[in-house]
Amino acid sequence: MKKSKILGMAGMLLVSASVNAMSISGQAGEDYTNIGVGFGTETSGLALSGNWMHNDDDGDAAGLGLGLNIPLGPLMATVGGKGLYTHPNDSDEGYAAAVGGGLQWPMGDRFRLFGEYYYSPDSLSSGIDSYEEANAGARLTILRPLSIEAGYRYLNLAGKDGAPDNVVADGPYVGVNASF
Repeated sequence: MKKSKILGMAGMLLVSASVNAMSISGQAGEDYTNIGVGFGTETSGLALSGNWMHNDDDGDAAGLGLGLNIPLGPLMATVGGKGLYTHPNDSDEGYAAAVGGGLQWPMGDRFRLFGEYYYSPDSLSSGIDSYEEANAGARLTILRPLSIEAGYRYLNLAGKDGAPDNVVADGPYVGVNASF
């Protein structure tokens, strides 16, 4: 009986995730690129996300996230976590389990402000001392499903045991987003 309840709950989770919108995005800064995908990131309820960020000089970080979007008046708050693979150029590759969240503020049907922050201490990381990521920006829908965005992104893989930090992203970016 327990097994059937667990399978039923998992089925409901998959059904509810499948009705949420999917988005694909790409951003480019002066020294980094980021490619992302999301499911349910603009609606209340569960949200799944994934991304890969690359910097030729400082390395890579790839992550899978699970969040819960909660409407707060005109805002949409997200609380959640990310499992990350880190590959800094000046430290050992490893993993991090980061916790954090974000806020979205839709201003009409076409414009949205957003921000997010995730952090993983040494105790939840390997190969690095800590993981820190912040992102803030604005998105303008040109013609549904296409949007353009601009913002500022920071991602630091702090070095461990005297190794230097690898700042994968630290600067403004422009990007494109398609939501279906």
